[in-house]
Amino acid sequence: MIRTVRAPEQVIRTYNNILEKIAAIPGVASVGLSNSITMDGNNNNDPIFAADEIYGESQIPPVRRFKYISPGYFKSMGNRLLAGRDLTWTDTYEKRPVVLVSGSSARELWHDPSAALGKQVRQNPKAEWRQLIGVVGDERDDGQAFAIRTSRTGSVSFLNEVRRAVWSVNPDLPIADVRTVQEIYDRSLARTSFTLVMLTIAGGMALLLGIVGIYGVISYSVSQRTREIGIRIALGAPQQTVRKMFVREELVLTAIGVACGLVAALALTRLMASLLFEVSPLDPATYGAVAVILVAAAMVASYVPAHRATMIEPVEALRVE
Repeated sequence: MIRTVRAPEQVIRTYNNILEKIAAIPGVASVGLSNSITMDGNNNNDPIFAADEIYGESQIPPVRRFKYISPGYFKSMGNRLLAGRDLTWTDTYEKRPVVLVSGSSARELWHDPSAALGKQVRQNPKAEWRQLIGVVGDERDDGQAFAIRTSRTGSVSFLNEVRRAVWSVNPDLPIADVRTVQEIYDRSLARTSFTLVMLTIAGGMALLLGIVGIYGVISYSVSQRTREIGIRIALGAPQQTVRKMFVREELVLTAIGVACGLVAALALTRLMASLLFEVSPLDPATYGAVAVILVAAAMVASYVPAHRATMIEPVEALRVE
């Protein structure tokens, strides 16, 4: 039978004791508590009403993610304070109506993290106002989750020590779903990574088909003009000049096609924006590389048959139908 802790202050004391026990384990740099670790897929959302903002009768502010945390959580997650201070256990025990917000929320509402300090917010028109005491960096994001920063991650002995630390406070508390932040991160990106791999394969195949298509069409087009090449050479045109002329003509056509393709690509890549995070769908390096590859394919495709044709005797070239 699992023993439960009913008194609110005793619950806080239990968590406080567990954190202290874990913090005392060798190798632990810091430890914190939260109802959700970033990117774990769990979501708690509420609108944020600011005391210094005026809202219409039916207006609802933008919905934001929120989580319950203990002092030290942000340090354990490697998330720095942009302004103000962290929570303290005194805030928790005395049930002070205080809160921290992310940097993006602070900038959205007050344009600067430091300007947010001392402001008041609440999650609905009937809730009590909470004073902003700190602004932290953005997190890319239900039970309680302990966040532990340590150099012993993945060690079985370390996990056993954590279990003993928790059970020394309450032997009936279960410990489950132990994961590193890297594992949570990899899992959160699994679907997106698979999609991007498939898109990369599709893009590579499209590029290969484009190269083969350009080479085939241009090579065939130039080879069909072998008779013209023979006539020009018979009239005294230097072979090098003839080759340059054909290469130049095909490169102009290819450049027009590449320009049209780039315009279409710029429009279509906006559809991929939802699959990208802090990465612009407009990548000049990629577009430039693809354009250079296609132009190079066109250059080779026009030069090779033109060179072959100019090496034929004019009389033989004139006989080509």
